[in-house]
Amino acid sequence: MDIDALEKMLARGQDNAILRLTLGNAYMRRGEREIALDHFRQAVRLDPDYSAAWKGLGRVLADSGCLEEALETYRRGLEVAERRGDMQVVRELRVFIRRLQR
Repeated sequence: MDIDALEKMLARGQDNAILRLTLGNAYMRRGEREIALDHFRQAVRLDPDYSAAWKGLGRVLADSGCLEEALETYRRGLEVAERRGDMQVVRELRVFIRRLQR
């Protein structure tokens, strides 16, 4: 989806975790990590039980070199994913955590 269209939705007050996650992913694809980071942080603030948002936040932190913060974020996301039964996210986050612990 077009970032401009997503930003217009946000400007109209349609703020929610799914929109923020989508914006974060879109900005990551464009290489705009700082903007992506803001959107991922807002996504987990809006819905702390959204495991995909924790995964996205951890990824942008890791890509930005904030490895300790990324590891903690992945761990928090893993707790959420396990509690919610999001098994695909559980598997992915376990891999990401192992990679950062090397």
